[in-house]
Amino acid sequence: MSLNKNKVVIVGGGFGGIKAALGLIEDQRFDVTLISDSSELRYYPTLYHSATNGLRANSSIPLKVIFTNKNINLVKDTATGLDRKNKELITASGKKYPYDDLILGLGVVTNYFNIPGLDKYSFSIKTQEEAARLKKHFHQQLTNDHRPDLNYVIVGAGPTGIELAGVLPSYLKQITKNHHLPPKKIHIDLIEAAPKLLPRLPKDTSRMIGRQLRRLGVKVYTNSIVQGETADQLMVNGKPINSHTVIWTAGVTNNPFFSANDFSLMNRGKVAVDVYLQAENNIYVIGDNANTPYSGLAQTALRDGAFVANNLIRQLDNKRLKSYRPHQPITIIPAGPHWAAVIKGNIRIYGRLGWALREAADLVGFHDLEPWNKATLQWLTEFDEQDDCPVCAINTRQ
Repeated sequence: MSLNKNKVVIVGGGFGGIKAALGLIEDQRFDVTLISDSSELRYYPTLYHSATNGLRANSSIPLKVIFTNKNINLVKDTATGLDRKNKELITASGKKYPYDDLILGLGVVTNYFNIPGLDKYSFSIKTQEEAARLKKHFHQQLTNDHRPDLNYVIVGAGPTGIELAGVLPSYLKQITKNHHLPPKKIHIDLIEAAPKLLPRLPKDTSRMIGRQLRRLGVKVYTNSIVQGETADQLMVNGKPINSHTVIWTAGVTNNPFFSANDFSLMNRGKVAVDVYLQAENNIYVIGDNANTPYSGLAQTALRDGAFVANNLIRQLDNKRLKSYRPHQPITIIPAGPHWAAVIKGNIRIYGRLGWALREAADLVGFHDLEPWNKATLQWLTEFDEQDDCPVCAINTRQ
C-alpha cells in the first residue's frame, strides 16, 4: 500500500460498513481497512427464518465472499478506544489503526432495560448463534418432554417479533408432526408495552397485522409491561405467565463504544451528526448509530454507507460535498407464510402480493452487497430448509 493513499478505517461489518467499503475500494487512492467483530454479515431481515426451519446461510454472508478479489484489509477485532490526537482507532487486541477518515457503523446491542432475569433466562435471535440456540431449545423441549411448552412468549411487537410470531405456529406444529407426537394446541403470546403493534408505523397497518397474527392463532397483548423473568415464569402487568420459552425482541440500545469514547449523544443515545454524517472532523457515524430520522433500518444503513463513500471520493476530487437527505424506506413486514404488509407513504399492500414484494426486496438487498449471480444464489437459500435434528431432517426431505 502506498503511503500517499488516503487511509480509511471502517468499523462494523453490517450493511452500512460494507456498503461504504464497496464504494471506496474501487478507487485506488484509498487504503481501506474494515474491522468487524464477526467474520460474516448478519442479514437481520431473515434471521427469524434461520431460527425456525431456514438455512443458516440465508441470514449470513462471509465477508471474504463479499470482498473476494477486492483490495481491502479485513480485520476480525472489536473497537474499544479512540486516540483523536493521533487519529488512531484502538481495538480489543491492543492494536492501533491509523486513519485519515474513520467510518463508524457498529450496530446496536440488546437492551433488557434492567428487567430482572431477562438476560439470564430469555432467548434472542440477533445472531446466528442465538438463533441456533433457540431452534435447539424448541426441539429438546418437544423431544425430551414430549409436549410443547405451556406458552411460547415473544416480547416486542416490532418487525422481528412479528416476523417470528408469524412463522412459529406452523414451525412448532411441523416439529410435533415430525416426531410423531400427539397434536396439542400451541399457545403463542406476543407481548408489547406500547398501545399498538409496530409503534412507529400507522394504526391501520398495526390493525391489519394484528388481525393476521390472530388468524394464525397468536394471542396479541398490548399495553403489557414485562417486570421480570424466572426459569419458569414471565411476570407481565403483575401477573405470571408460565413459560420456559421467552424470546426477547423488544429492546436495543446504541453501541457502548460511543458513550465510552465521549461522543455527543442525542435521542435514544444515538450520535449527533452534521449534514455530512460527521460526528467530528474526519469521523463519520452511519446506520443504526447515527441520530438521523430513519436510522435502525437496513435500507438507511446502505444509503448512509454509500453517501459517505461518495463524499470522500468527491473530497479527493476537490468537488463540493453533498448534504445528507433522509429518505423514508419502503417498509415490508412478513407476518406468516406467504403474507406480508408493505407500507410506503399512503400506499398499503397486504397478503400474498406483499410477500412477493418482500422476496423481491431481499433479492435487491443481496444485490446491494454482491453481484447479481452471487446475490441470486444467496436469495435462493431462502427456499430451502435446514434442521440439525436428524428426525426432522429425514421427515423434511420426504
